[in-house]
Amino acid sequence: MADATPSRPQLLGNDDAPFEKFPSGETTPIVGVTMEGADLVESVAVTRFPVDAPDVSDFLTDWIGKLRVRPGLQGVIFGGITIAGLSVLVPLAMSERLDLPVLVVNRREPSNRRLREALERAGFAERIPLLDRAPKPFPVGERLHAAAAGADAERARGLLGSSVRKSDLPEPLRLAHLIARAIAMGESRGRP
Repeated sequence: MADATPSRPQLLGNDDAPFEKFPSGETTPIVGVTMEGADLVESVAVTRFPVDAPDVSDFLTDWIGKLRVRPGLQGVIFGGITIAGLSVLVPLAMSERLDLPVLVVNRREPSNRRLREALERAGFAERIPLLDRAPKPFPVGERLHAAAAGADAERARGLLGSSVRKSDLPEPLRLAHLIARAIAMGESRGRP
C-alpha cells in the first residue's frame, strides 16, 4: 500500500439499506459511492447481500475488487463493523486482499459490548472473535471515531479529513447512506 495520500484521494464509501429485522432469506442493498475529495462523485455501485449472513468480507472484497474504479482507489470506508444486519466485517483481511486501507467509522466512540450481546442473542456467538481481531478505534476530530486496517492513524485521519464537507461523516459514506435509504424507502433521509 502506498504511503502518500493525495490531497483529493478517491475513496469508496459503503452502506446498507434499511431492512426488516428478523428476515427469512431477505437481502438488502449495499451501495458504494466513489468520490474524489469531498465534492466529486466518480461512481455509484449497488449489490445485494443476505441479511445477517456470514462471509460478508469475502463477498464485499470480491465485489470491490471487480469495480471499474478499483485501480484508482486510495481507501474504502464503512460506517461500522457490521453491515447487512449482524454480518461482521473483517477489515484486516479486506485490506490485505484489496491492498488498500479499510476504514471503519462511527459517530461516537464504539463499544462492542452491545454488539456482542446482540450477536449472542441472535445466535451468532461464533462471530464475536471477529470483533476482538478488529483494529482499535481512535478519535478523528470531535465527533468521529475510526478504526483503520492498512493505514496508521495519521494516514487514516488524512484520508477521512480530505473527504469531509457537509457533516462529520466522509462524503462517500454519507452519500452511500442516502442512496441506500432511497432505494429501500423511496426517499433519503440523513443527519447533518
